Parts: sequence; structure tokens; C-alpha cells
Amino acid sequence: MVSYRQLLSTVESVLMGPEALPHERAELMHILGECLPDFKKFLEYPGPRAADRTQVLSKEVRLPNSPPTILDDQDVQIALKLSDDLNLNEVDSVSLLVAAHQEWGLLGREPLEILRLSAGLWFAERRALITTLYTLLRAVVLDEGHENDLVADIHSYLEELFTSGLRQRLITIIKELNREEPAGSGGPQADRYVLDSRGALVQRYNVAQRERLGLSQCLVLSLLIVRIKSQEAKDILSLLKDCAADANDFQSIVKVQIAYTVLFGLVIPLVSDALSGPQDTSVSVIASDNAFRREFQGTVMATVNDVTVEGFMDIVRLAWAVFMMFTSDGSFAVVTSSGSQASDAMNIRLCLERACVKNAFKFILVRVLRTAAFQNDDEDMVYMYNAYLHKMLTSFLSHSIGREKVKELKERAMNALRSYSVDKTYDSMSDDVRAQQQAIEAHSQPFICVLELLTEVYQKEPKLTEGNEALWNFVHFAGEDHTSYQTLVAFLNMLTALASSEEGAKKVFQLLQSKAIRSVGWHTLFNSLNVYEQKFKQCLQNPRALLPDVQEGDARALVAYLRVLQKVMETGNLMERTQWFPDIEPLFKLLPYESVPPYLKGALRNAISTFVEVSPALRDTIWSLLEQYDLPVVVGPTMIGSSSQEVSSQQVYDMRYELNEVEARREEYPSTLSYLKLLNVLIEKETDVSDRGRRFVGIFRFVRDQVFWPFSQRAYADSVEKWQLVVACLRHFEMMLAMYDICEEDVQNSVDQFPQLETVPSSSVGRAAQVPVIELMKDFMSGKTIFRNIMSILMLGVNTIMEDRMSQLYGPSLEEAVHLCLELILLALEKDALLADYWSPVYQRIDVILSHDSRQIVTLLEYVRYDLLPSIQQCSIKIMNILSGRMVQLVSIIMEADAAGSLIEDYASCLEARAQDFQAPENPNEDSGFLILQLLINNLSRPGPNVSHLLLRFDVDVPVERTILQPKRHYSCLRVILNILETLSKPDINAVLHEFGFQLLYELCVDRLTGAAMVDLLRSEKYDFFSKHLNTFASAPLPKRNINQALRVSDLQQRAWLLKLLALELHASDMDVITHRESCRRLISRLFLQDSLDASNLLSPTSGIEQALNKTDNIHKMKVLELLDVIQFRPPETSINFPQPVLKFKDDLLVDETLGNSAVVEKGGVYYYSERGYRLIDLAAFRDKLWQEYRRIEAQTDAVIHERRLAELKNIVQQLLRWGWKYNKNLEEQAAQLHMLVGWSQLVEVAVSRRMEFMGNRPQTLFEILDASLGATTSQDCSLKMALSLTQVFLTCMAKLQDQSFFSPGGESADNVTCVDLLSTARLSNSACHSILLKLVTAILRHESSEVLRRRQYAILLSYFQYCRGMVDSDVSLAIKRNLLLEGQDGEDDVELQKIDKDHAELAQMNFSILKREATALFEVITKDATQGSEVGKAMAFYVLDALLSFDQDQVFLSQLQSRDLLHGCLSDISNNSYQAVMLPTADSIRRLYTVEAELALLLRVGFGYKKRGAQALFSMGVLERLSSCRAVDIQLMEDSKWAHTFKMGLGLPSQHDRYRQIVSPVLRLVFCFTSLVDVSEFLEETNKVNREIIDFVKAHQGLFDRILRDDESQVHVQSLEELELAIAVLTKVWPIEESEDFGIVQSIFNLTCSYLCEETESSSKYVKEIQNSKRSLEHYIGNREKVRKMELLVTRLRCNLTSYLYCLVTRKDLRLPISRPNIIDRVSAGTYTFGKQRQPTLELVASLLRQTTTDLEHSIEEKCLLFTKIQDVNELSRHEVDEIIEAYGRQQYISVSDSIRKRRYLAMIEMCSAVGHRECLITLLLHIVEHALNLFYIHFESRLRVPDHLSQGMTRLIDKETILGSREDMMLLNERILPILERLEVLNEDKAGHSLKVLHRLVHSLKSRILLGYGS
Repeated sequence: MVSYRQLLSTVESVLMGPEALPHERAELMHILGECLPDFKKFLEYPGPRAADRTQVLSKEVRLPNSPPTILDDQDVQIALKLSDDLNLNEVDSVSLLVAAHQEWGLLGREPLEILRLSAGLWFAERRALITTLYTLLRAVVLDEGHENDLVADIHSYLEELFTSGLRQRLITIIKELNREEPAGSGGPQADRYVLDSRGALVQRYNVAQRERLGLSQCLVLSLLIVRIKSQEAKDILSLLKDCAADANDFQSIVKVQIAYTVLFGLVIPLVSDALSGPQDTSVSVIASDNAFRREFQGTVMATVNDVTVEGFMDIVRLAWAVFMMFTSDGSFAVVTSSGSQASDAMNIRLCLERACVKNAFKFILVRVLRTAAFQNDDEDMVYMYNAYLHKMLTSFLSHSIGREKVKELKERAMNALRSYSVDKTYDSMSDDVRAQQQAIEAHSQPFICVLELLTEVYQKEPKLTEGNEALWNFVHFAGEDHTSYQTLVAFLNMLTALASSEEGAKKVFQLLQSKAIRSVGWHTLFNSLNVYEQKFKQCLQNPRALLPDVQEGDARALVAYLRVLQKVMETGNLMERTQWFPDIEPLFKLLPYESVPPYLKGALRNAISTFVEVSPALRDTIWSLLEQYDLPVVVGPTMIGSSSQEVSSQQVYDMRYELNEVEARREEYPSTLSYLKLLNVLIEKETDVSDRGRRFVGIFRFVRDQVFWPFSQRAYADSVEKWQLVVACLRHFEMMLAMYDICEEDVQNSVDQFPQLETVPSSSVGRAAQVPVIELMKDFMSGKTIFRNIMSILMLGVNTIMEDRMSQLYGPSLEEAVHLCLELILLALEKDALLADYWSPVYQRIDVILSHDSRQIVTLLEYVRYDLLPSIQQCSIKIMNILSGRMVQLVSIIMEADAAGSLIEDYASCLEARAQDFQAPENPNEDSGFLILQLLINNLSRPGPNVSHLLLRFDVDVPVERTILQPKRHYSCLRVILNILETLSKPDINAVLHEFGFQLLYELCVDRLTGAAMVDLLRSEKYDFFSKHLNTFASAPLPKRNINQALRVSDLQQRAWLLKLLALELHASDMDVITHRESCRRLISRLFLQDSLDASNLLSPTSGIEQALNKTDNIHKMKVLELLDVIQFRPPETSINFPQPVLKFKDDLLVDETLGNSAVVEKGGVYYYSERGYRLIDLAAFRDKLWQEYRRIEAQTDAVIHERRLAELKNIVQQLLRWGWKYNKNLEEQAAQLHMLVGWSQLVEVAVSRRMEFMGNRPQTLFEILDASLGATTSQDCSLKMALSLTQVFLTCMAKLQDQSFFSPGGESADNVTCVDLLSTARLSNSACHSILLKLVTAILRHESSEVLRRRQYAILLSYFQYCRGMVDSDVSLAIKRNLLLEGQDGEDDVELQKIDKDHAELAQMNFSILKREATALFEVITKDATQGSEVGKAMAFYVLDALLSFDQDQVFLSQLQSRDLLHGCLSDISNNSYQAVMLPTADSIRRLYTVEAELALLLRVGFGYKKRGAQALFSMGVLERLSSCRAVDIQLMEDSKWAHTFKMGLGLPSQHDRYRQIVSPVLRLVFCFTSLVDVSEFLEETNKVNREIIDFVKAHQGLFDRILRDDESQVHVQSLEELELAIAVLTKVWPIEESEDFGIVQSIFNLTCSYLCEETESSSKYVKEIQNSKRSLEHYIGNREKVRKMELLVTRLRCNLTSYLYCLVTRKDLRLPISRPNIIDRVSAGTYTFGKQRQPTLELVASLLRQTTTDLEHSIEEKCLLFTKIQDVNELSRHEVDEIIEAYGRQQYISVSDSIRKRRYLAMIEMCSAVGHRECLITLLLHIVEHALNLFYIHFESRLRVPDHLSQGMTRLIDKETILGSREDMMLLNERILPILERLEVLNEDKAGHSLKVLHRLVHSLKSRILLGYGS
């Protein structure tokens, strides 16, 4: 069964919202069809049954369509109690209990609370059904704008219902609900209270009465659907009598409303049938029912003892008479009460006479129309009641019998009242006279009441006068021959009501102007005023004469005339009314005279106030006339003047006297009230605020001191007047605060008013005191008169105010007073902070004043409950927002006042009511829902517990973060917000609520205190908030911009916050918690999978996910791509581009200057910050600025000559305002689009980087995201800001794609890994890579771009290149992988390797083709960035050029580079900027350093990438010459410790040593690249230019090389070792040709040789020692494994270079090494080199090197073989063994606990292969060292007996030879050392070594042979 509340929601959304769509109308009719049986059995429920009670007592109940429900004892008791209290069936009571549990969460509640909540739910369902019926009836009877077809369908539906007896059922229910029984308002034993939907306690009796009222209204409306039947009319009359008897209780507003509603339920059908006429008896059922007519006539004419019932019956008699007038044909008779026969006319006259004698007109006026209950009723219902009263009265007046009766009533009145001067008091009369006077009034009252009734009806509904000829005929009839002021006043009051419309005002004016009615006209008014003025003047000429009194009749008549004039001027046509009363001075002439009654003065001023709106000139005239005539205190534009002085000398008393002495005695204050209203109207229209309000200070003080201060102490005859007076005072104060700002001068002058500064000169005091706003603020900030009275009004309390508003006539005025009080407090709170800084401690902030009595604060906050006027709620919310920001203890104050519970419910109720509205406020500041959400958002950042925590039902009694949220259990804003966002209903109306609701939830989730509880709540199955809207709302099409741009903007913002929430959930979830993991899994499933698959398949790549991703008919996109499609539209234009016609005039209007000023409105600008934080144009301020400039131009321009130009300027102003409006809208839309894109980017980045394990085919998913985001970037609709955000997504996806390419590429289907897995990475296809690169290049070349965007695009391009190169794992050399494949594998793996090689080659060729095709344009863009961009942009551009050159197959890119002369620019930049980049530790210098580093990298790419051609090209450019002039290379470094404080101050900048190495190392590499140009055949020719320039470079930077070769740094730096290796590599290549020893290079090399070629245990090198120490310390080694490996490789390479250098000297320079160090003092020459006391290499050193190298070689080969074995057996290892391998060889921490065994094995294989690669490199270098060492021994052994000529010279004795070459004993010892090493080398296995050892073995064999045969000795 459909829930009645759901039914009501559907009906209201279609009938009360915007125009319904066809499917919504169809849904409405469908659900109405389903509920047709419920309407036919309206509110009929099965009663209790013994069998069902027994079933409940058994504690097992079988509910319809559900399994058996088990109850406990408490449930049984509550269910039975519900059955007894509500007269419900016991099983239905159990169903109600179950529904209440689902609605509220009843677990843990008290039984009484459960009972009341369940009963409240039952009444809520009943109320929903009643409201649904009422809404359907309204749609047909009252509402307009619905489609005719829909109205016809509903009409037919309702006709069927009422034809089947629903109306009779309504009458029965109305009666039943008034009885004290279970089916009514509750029996004696029933609980008297229920809990409503807010959880608030309400009386069941009140609920029942509200139901009766709703049913009564349905009854009335139904009578306009289906005509009344005879029996129904009798039943309604009987019901009316019952309800009228209840209406004696005047305190019960609802009962009064029920009574007159039922009354109209009888009046409306009678009048409606009467208007059908006697000829249409088929329409009216009762018109043709003679029996009914007779019976009803008798019933109506029967007398009732109850006065109230009799009064209602009189109205029925009047309606019955009208009915009979128009339905009687005179052919039949009726039976009278006496039993005699009479005609219909007689019965009509009897009814009329009875009604008139009892004065039914007065009763309906006093007891119905003028009651607070009627005036506060629903406006549409009141309109309908007045409309049928109008029809009844018009019919009555148009019928002959009615006209006769009215004529009779008029004659009675005229005869009874024959004088204009009748004493209204009875005290001075005798009893006979008093009785006679009462009889006169009784005879005159009916006619007067007819006029007053017409006045009341048409005053409320002026449209009813249009086209009403019968009414205007009656006006002419009623206006003639008045014999007393009573009838004249009543007639004029009727004219006032008739003038309430523009057409009526015109008719009334013409009626009185044309003298159509004798003695009634405008001339009478003005003549009377002039006559009295002449009388007063004549009396003033005689000093002894007293002013004559104005006769009361004259005064009352003049007041009535003035009301007509006032109404005519208020509603008349704006243009016509300016000509109606050209001379208004007579209205002022009676104001200064004491004898004029105050109420007449009040009417005069009220009439005058209507002329203020006519024109500014007339307003100035009114000011001057007031100064001339009115009583003192009025301060006009010119306060001091002769005329005012003359008038003041003639006046006897002033306003103060009149108020306190005249009006106070009468307890009536019409003069003062009108005086204040007039002044308020005048002041409100003032535009000149330059005097700061000083001219009104007299008025202000009078209002404050004489009117407002004692208002509560005065007596009032009419409470309405009291509150109107208060409203006038408050309005005056509000204008003073709102119109005038406080300037610094006012503040400083006002300080002189402090009590402690009484010695200040009076002139200064007087000047400061003339500013009313300052006096107002002092009053507020000291808690004095105005503040106390305002708070006394507010302290009446919201409940009292609401009750008085509904039950008292002064309620509207009291409501307005409360509203103004709150507005005043708000205005004061906006200004007090600045003043408090100056005035403290004498004056304090208002929140401090309020805190003196916490009840005041609570009272202010409780006005959010006032739902009768939304502006009062909004003021209370704004006050809460301000106070919550100022008062940290606000929550404590609320808690201590025990107001927290009600306040929470009030705010939630206010928010819920706003969500149910069917019209949204245009201004967000007038939207209660928006203000509440802003309040909650603003307070979240404040210390807890704060107001947001309180209103959202966080537990503020304990630490907030411990709260367990239960929104279903407690009614709060959180519950309402979740309900709003769950359905997202009425998006066009509630868009603001939806948007800021999502924002609030996001802020709650990221907040430190509320985040955990909020995320858990949203993640729960009950809400499943994070994924609920993805399938519908998130990716739905956006509203069209040209239809509803505001909704489009809000829709984008909503989706943005939703996406941020989703990203937050994915980011913050703990994967070790099952609920978190499941939530993330569901999200990823909806976002990244096309099909909805079972959870068990999500982690299996071979399951349905792959099939879904690989479907050929891939129609549906991933949800995340659908979300991207939503954002892909061309953003609206937001640049300041004016329309073409505006450009010509914008300089005249100073448009650029106005818009160029970025100040906000408060500071003189034209901008403001919207609720979303965007800076928009304030159209009002912009308009004022433009019109100000227009008036300036107008004043300077000849209007006759340039009239056309001024007209054009006016048009331009309008165009600019339209442009500003469009600019604001477009800016908001663009910002919303970007906001959603940011949310989308965050979501994708978080999902890709943290939750990839939940995705299926991961590379395919990443590619689709990459492809879509790149496609969006290249689109013309993509703005720069959007492109920036999209590139960030691309960077993340590329990084993750690289990660995924090496993460278990074989998939997760098995635990085993193979060597092929090292090659078959999970890589995208070539076509996918082709698509990515093509779109990326297009994006880089897009027209609309920026350097920041291109920097990111360059990063993406570099990442893409890296990904393409990463086809195989970069940590494992290709040679190693080939060996692994060929070793013990079959041919399939070889085929696989060939396929991979082929794919790689194809991809490289394809990439090159794309880049080559766009080379010119691409290099143009990159070169521009490299030369003109920022330092970061330059660096990125150079790195991109470096990467492009790495793809250059045909040297195309090098040609592009050379043609742009970019390399020369690099050299100049390096030469000029590198020194400062190294020396200055600033951020700019560091950026410049990175640019230099990138330029060096580019040069290195050219030099090494293109081999000899590249090196030759660089050499021809003079690179070495440029590098020689680089000062940065020769910087003298300081110790790091001296720079430590500089680095700390430099915010993490690299040290000077690091910066220096960033230059030196690349420079050395660049120099080394030129050594490839050294031709071996020309090695000894000194003309070799390359050699010479390299040597010149070394000589030019001798300090650099000396520092490097000294190798004496105290700390171990890998960079220093690298520099040393590079320097040795350069020197050993070119220095052998240098003959000079002036630089000490050779000796430095020899020193290094002695340090590095010895055995490691004897080495003095810190690097060798560091390597040994690291290996010995296992923990140290694990932490620095990568560093140690690198140092080991560099040391080995250094040894290789040094041995190569020695070999070169021996072979090329005939150097002969001594066996050991010569033991002589003098220097001994040995060829080119001489030996002395300095260190020099020896053969013993070479032998030590050979032994160390052989040991290292054997160890490396063994470890390599062992690693190969482990790699092949990796699948046989256990998890523990695999982890040990990773720990033993791993270079960083990879593994997490959740990783699979396959991933572990794969990583173990990668690490072992990396170690194998390292050993392979070492083996290669070690073999070179061994070969060089063996060759050195071989040469020396070979030349042992043959000494070269240059050595033999000077050797005259054997002792000389032995001294240089060594003795025989030394040689024998050397042989003994070498021989074991040779034997070890001889047994090396070529297969294990992986290298050819033939040459090595041959050398070993030769040396061994020579040693063994004795050649060596």
C-alpha cells in the first residue's frame, strides 16, 4: 500500500510545484488510482477484534506481505494500548509499531515515548491523506495555471469520490472527531499527548481539531465540485449548529475557523445554486426539491436559544433568502411555522426581516470577518469566502425584494439619525433618553452594517468591484440624502474600500469630482477645511477668544473624506494622480490648532503622506508646508528660517504636549502615530546623507524620549494603536541605522560624550551629539532606553507572539514590531565591533550586553521557531551566526537554559519547511534554509563544541569526536539534510539547499572532530550515501543554460561536492576494516566498471570484468567518463568584452575605471562576494555609479544640442547593466564547471593512486581515462584552467601506468612467475600509445595555452617517453634477460622475445613518425619556452628537447635544434649564469641552476647520443672554449658546516657543495665526450686540435683537477667519487701526450694508483674502506645497498682507467715499472718520467691489484651463478624464503602485508636480476683490469733482458739496472706471488663468467710458462 505521506509528496510536487511533465502527471493519476479505495473509505480503519488481540498476545503476528513478527512483552503492551487509544485493529497496531521503528529507531526508548511516537505517526498519515484531498480540491477550485486536461482528470476523479458518498463521510468524521472517544479526540483512558514528526509533544485534542478544520475546508471545496444534495444540506446545517455552539470559546481560534468554514459550507452552495436560476433546475438539486424547501424553511426560521448559534443562523437565513429569491417561481407554497399557507415572497421577506432585525450583517462583520481567526486564515480560502459574500450581497442588492429591503433599512436609518452632532456618551443621559438613543441606533445599524459589510468585503478583495454595475448603482443610491454623519461616514468608508484598485480609485475620484451625489464631493472636504481654518484665524485675531471646537460629526466626516483621498492617491494611476489634487495646502492648515481633534490631525497627516510618492518636488513642498503649519519638532531641510520662527511663536503647544497631555488622557494616539508615519515616509525618500542625519536629531530625540521610552507605561484604548506606534518608532530607528554609516570623525567626536570627559567644550559635545546613529549605538552598547524596550518586546517570547498573532487583531502589528526589533539588533551588531574599540570600557559590544542576562540570548535564538513570517526566522538565524562567532560559550549558555532540545528541533523544522516550499527566494539572504546551512558551515571551523555540533545532534556533553550519530533516532538538521539529499526533490526550487547540503557534508567529513563519525554514518548500509547518486544524479544531463542558468550552476556545484565526498571516502578509508573496504569496492565498481558485477568477481582479472572491458560492442562508458562528459562544454565568456555599441561610450561613463577598482561595495567599489565566495558585480552599486556619471554628463551637456546623445547614454547604461548580469551568471557557471572538474580530478587521482586493486583490467582502465582526459584537453571547449586540472590527472595516471607495467605483468591468475614476465610487461598496445602521443602533441600545440599548462604537458610527455622505454624493466639489463630466457628454455620464449623486440621497435618508429610530422611546430613551441619562459619553464623545455633527441633516428631533431641556434644560447647561459647559480643560496638562483643543469643535459645528449657527429658538432661550436671561461667550475668551496645556518634559512635549498657538483659533473662528462674524437693513429701528434683543447681546458682549470685528484675530502660522497672517475677518464685519455710536468698531473695520478690498485685491506682510499665497512655491517649495507653498489662500480671503473693509463705509458712511453720502490735518495730517471722519493706504481702494486681483482672476479662469478640458480627456482621457494631474498637484495621497501606470493616472487626476481646485472658490470670491468695487469707483467717480463735505449743510457753497472728494474731476488718473490694468481685465473669457467676468456687464458698461459721456464728471472 502506498504511504499517505508519499501520496501527498507526489500530489504536491505535481500540483504545487512548477509545470509538471507528462510522466509526472501520469504518475500522479496512477497513484491516485491506487489510492481510490482509501479515499472512498476515507479514514475508516478496522476496529479491534478478539482473534487479532489473541494473536498479538501470542507474541507472534503475521503481517501482510511479510514474515511473522516476533514481539516482546513491551511491544504487546504498546500495541494493545494503541488499539485501545485509537480504536485500531490489533494487527494494524503492530504494523504501526513496526513503521514507527523504521521511522524513528525505537530501540532503547521508554514505552511511553514509543507509544506517543507511534500515535504521532498514525496521525501524520491521517493528516497526509486529509491534506492530499484538500490539495486535489484546491487544484480544481482555487489554483490557476494547471493544464486543462490535468484539471479535468482530477475533477472527474473527485466527482466519482463525492458521488460515492465521501461528503457524507466528511460530515460524519467532523462530528466524530469532536467527541471524547477513541475514534475522536480520545477517550478518558487514552493518552492525551502524541509526538509529532519533529519529536515535539502536542495534545491529541489539538491534533483532532486541526483535522476537523482540514476536513471542513475539504467539505467547503467539495461543494464546488458536486452540488449539494438535500440531505447533505440538512446535515451541514446540523453540523453548523454544533460547531457554532463550540465557537463560543473565543480563545480557540481553530473552533472559530471551523464554525465559519462550515457556515460557508452552507452559504456557498445556496448562493451558487441561486445564481443558477430557476430555469436550470437540473443543476441545482435542492432547488427542485419542494419537500426539502419546506423542511429547510422551517428549520431555518426556528429560534435557537444560544446567541452565537442564532447569529450564525441569521447569516444562513440571509443566504436562504437570496437562494429563494432566485430559485422561486411562485407556483408553490411553503408551510410556515404557524401552519398557514403563504407565498414564496412572504417567506423571503420573513427570512430577510428576521436577519435584518437580528442584524446578521453586524454578526458576520464582528464574529467572522473582523476576527483574528478569519484574517489569519488561508488567503485563498478567505478570497473564496469573500467572493461568495460578494455574490450573495450583489444578488441581494440586484433583486427587487432586496432593493426594497435595503431602501427600507436606509429610510429607517435616515429617520432615526437626523443630526450630525450626536453625543456619543450615555453617562449624561437619563434612562429614557438612553433607551431612546439605543432604539435609534438599533434602527440605524442594519443599513450602516450593510455598508460596512460591503466595505470589509471589497477592501480585502478590490478586484471584485470590476464590472459590477449593481454595486455602483447601489453606491449612487446609498450616497444620497444623508441626514447624519454616521451614514455618511459608513458610505465614505465604503468608497474607500471601492478605491482599493486602480480602476476603483479612478471611479471614486470621478464620482466625488463630478458632484454626481448631492453634497458629497471633494469640494465639500476642501471647503470644510478652509472654513474651519478661517474660523480659527478669526479667533486668533481676538486675544481673548477661545478656539471653537470642531463638531464631532464634522470631524468624523472629514476623517472619512481624508481616508477616501488617501486611498485614491495610494492606488490611483501614477501619471493621473499627479493632476488630481494640484493644491494640497488646505490639508496642512488645521494641524497647528489645539481644538482640532487628534484623530482628525492623524487623518490629515495620513493623507499628506500619500503625496510624498508623487514627485521629489512635491516632497520638498511637503517639507516646507510642515515647517510652516505643523507643530514643532519637525526638522526639514532648512531648520532655521524666519517662517519657522513665526509659526513657533503662534503655536500654543508642541507635539510633546499633545502627546502627553491630550492624547494620553484619551488613551488614543492617532496624531502622534500619523506624525511619525509621515516623517518616516519623508526621511525614507531622502537621498542627501551628507549631514549624517543631524537635521533629524530633534525628531529622533522626540521619538526616543517621548514616544518609545514610555510606551509600555501608557494606557491604550486600542492595542492595535499601541503596536502601530511601536512599529513607527522602530521604523524610525531602523532608518537611522540603515541610512547613515559611521565615519571615523563621528567616532572620535562621540568620545567626547563619555561621562569621564565632562570638561569638554560644549561646541564639540554638541557637534557629536547631532548624529542620531551615534546616539542609537551608544544606547545599544550601554543597554539603555531603546535597547531595554526592544528586549522587553522580544522577551514576550516566541510562543506568546505566535499566539497573539493568530488570536489578536493587533497580531500583525506586534509581528512587525518583533521583526523590526530583530532587524535593529542585527544592524547594531554589524556596527558595534568598530565602535567598541574606541569606546571601551564605557560602552561594550552588544553580545557582551546580552550576556548579562543569558535569557535574552536564548530568546533571540528561539525566534527561529516563528514560522508565520520567514523574515523573523532569518533575522534570528543571522543573529545566531554573529553570536556564535563572538561567544565561545554560546553552546554552554543554551545548554544551561535547557533550550538545546527545542532549538535543535526548531532549526530542523525551519529547514524542513523551507525544503517543502514550492517557491524559492531569489535572494539567498532571504532563504532560511540557505542561512541555516551557512550557519552550520561557518561554525564548523570554530572551537568545539560549537553551534554546528549542537544543531546537528553531535554529543556536546562529551568530546565531539566520540559521537555516534543516529539521525533516524533524533530529529535534527542532520536528519533533514540527509532526507533532502536522499531524494533531491524539486531541484529547481531546492537547488541551493542541495548544493550547500553537499558542501556541509563534505566539510563535516573533512573536519577533525566530526569527520570519523560523519563518514561512518554516510558509509553505512542505511544511507550508502557515497554511491547512491552516481547512477542517476551525478551523470545526468545538465539543465540548459538558456532555460535555467542558475539551476545549471547549482547543479554543477552539487556534483562537485559529491565528487569530493567520493574522493574523500576513497582516500580516508582503512582497508583493514571490512566496511571501509566494501564501501570502496562499491564505489570503484560504479565508477570504473561498465557493468554491474558481483562483488566476488571484482578482484579476479579473468572474470566478467575483463569481458566487460573487452566487449566489442562497448556501448556504455565508465561512469567516471560519463562524469567527465558532463563537464565538457564550452564555458561561457567571462572576459570584460563589452557589446560593440558600448565601446564608444564606455570612456564617457568611466566604465573601465569603475570595473577596474577591485574594492567591494562597502569600500566604494562595485563588487561583492557571493555565497560561494566568487567576486561578482553588485548590479545596484554598478547602476548607481553609471547613473552618477550620466548625471555628471547631463549637467555638462547642452540638452537641446545633445538630447540624442543623452538618449543613447541611457540606452548604454541599460546595456551595461544587462552585460553585468550576464557576466555574473557566466562567471558563476565557469567557476562551477571548474569546481566540478577539480572534484572529478581528485576522485580519479585518489582512485588511481590508492585503490587500483579494486579495478579489473587496470591498463585498459587507465588508458580510457588518459584518452578521455587528453581528448578533453584538446577540445576547443576546454579552457586553460580546465586543461591544467586535466593534465594533473594525466600525470597521475601515467605514473600509475608505469607502476602497473612492472607489477606482476602476468596477472594474478597463478602464483608462479617466469623469466618471460620480465619482458612481458603489462603495457598498452601500440595503437593506444599512438593515440596518447598524438593527442598529447595536439594538446601542446593548442592555440589557447600558457607556460604553466605547457610545463605540465612537458612532464606528461617525459613520462610517456619513459613509459615507452620501460617496455622491459630498467633495473635488469637486456643481456641478463636474454641469458635467462636462453638458459634451459624452449623456443616459445625466444619467439616471445622476438615479438616483444618487434613491438618495441614498431612503437619507437611510430613515436618518431608522429614527432617528425609535427617537428617544426613542436620545436617552435618548445624553443620559445626554452628561450623566453621562466626558469622552471626553460628547464622543462630543455629536458623535453633532451628526450626528443633520444628518439632522433634520422637526425631530424638535431637539425631543428641547430637551425634555431639554441645550443649557442645554452653555452652562453652556462657560461654567464652558472657562477651566480652556485654562489647565491636563493630560490631564484636554484631555479637558474636547474635550468643550467637541463642545458648541460641537452649538450650531453648531443655529444653522446649522436656519438662522434654530435661531439664534432659541439666541438666545432667551441664548447671547450666556452666551458673554459665558466667561472663556476673554479669556485673555492667552503666547509658544509659553515653553510649550515644558511641552508636552514634557505628553506631546504641544496648546499653549495651540491650546487657545485650539479655543474661540475656534467661539465666533466661533456669534456669526456670529446675524448671520443681522439684518433689513435694521431695520438702522438701535438697538432691534434681536440687533444690540445682538452689539455688546455685541464690547464685552465688546474685548481678543479687538483682538488679532485687530491681526493682528500673528509666525508664520503658518491658525487665526489664520480667526479674523480670522470677526471681520471679524461686525463688518462689525453694526458699521455703532454710532456710538461709543470702541473703535477702525472704524480697525482700515480698517487691515486698507489691508493686504489693495492689490496683493499691496505688501501688508504675512504671509498674502498666505506665499501668494506658497509659489507661487514649488514644493517648498514641494507640501508645503503644502492649507494654501495654504485661506489663499488665507480671504484672498479677507476681502477680500470688507472691500469689502462699505466698500460698506455708502458706501451707508448716505454715506461718500466720497478718491482718495488727504489731505495735511493737521488732522483732516478726512467724514460720520460723520473722516480724519486715520491710515490710511484710498481710491479708489486700491479700484483696486488691482480690478486684483489681475481678475488673479486671469482666472488662475482660465484654470486652471479648462485643468483641464476635462485631465479630459476624462485617458484619453489616459500613465502619466508622469498621475503629473505627481497631483504637480502632489495634496495628499498616494496612489500606490504597484503601483497600476494606472486608479487613477492616477481619482486624477488627483479631484485636478483638487478644484482646479477650489477655483478655482470663488475665482471666486465674486472676482466679488463686483469687483462691490463697481465699485459703489464708480460711486457715487463719480455723486456727484462732488453733494456730500451733511453733507459740503458747511464746504466754503466749492473747495480744501476737492478736499482731501476729490481734485483733477481725481488723478481723471484714477484713470481712466487703471481703464480698462484695465474693458476686461479686459469681455472675460470667461461660459461659461468658469461664472457669469452680465450685472450685471458692465453695471457695466463704465456706468463705461467715464462715463470716456470725461468724467463722471468
